[in-house]
Amino acid sequence: MSRARPAMIVLALLPAPALAQEMRFSPALTEACLAAGADEGCAGRAADACMADNPGGGSTVGMGFCLENERVWWDDRLNAAYKALSSIHNRQDAGARAAGDPQVNRQQSLREMQRAWIGWRDAACAYEAAQWGGGTGAGPAALSCLMEITARQALALESRVMEAGK
Repeated sequence: MSRARPAMIVLALLPAPALAQEMRFSPALTEACLAAGADEGCAGRAADACMADNPGGGSTVGMGFCLENERVWWDDRLNAAYKALSSIHNRQDAGARAAGDPQVNRQQSLREMQRAWIGWRDAACAYEAAQWGGGTGAGPAALSCLMEITARQALALESRVMEAGK
C-alpha cells in the first residue's frame, strides 16, 4: 500500500477557494483545554468549534478544512517538541561519549522511533478511512485520525522534553 494515500485524502478534502475564504479556524479552545491541564481530550476541540461556527462547517469540505487546520496546529507542536528533544538528546549523547560510553545514542533512537511512528500513523489512518468503503466520510475520518494521533504524539514528545528539563 502506498504511504501517499493519507496525503491524497487530505488533498482531496482541501476546501475550494471560495469556501476557504469564508471559513475561519482558531486553536483557542484546544489551547484553553491544554492550559486547564487536560491533554489528549483536548484534541479536536478547535476543529469541533470550527465546524459548528462556520457556515458549511458540517459539509465534507468544511470538516476537511477544520480538521486539517487543527492537524497542522498539532503537527507544528509535534515538530517543535521533536526538535527540542533531538537537541537535548544530542547534548546527552555527547556527554555520554565524553564520559566513555559510546553505546548511548538517544538521538538516533528518537529519529528511528519517529520514522516508525509516521508509518504506523499513516497505516492506522488509511485503515480508518477504509471503514467508510470509499464514501464521503472517508476523508474526514482520515483527517480526524491524523489529527488525534498527531496530538497524542505531540503531547508524548512534549512530556519527554519536560522530563529531560528536570
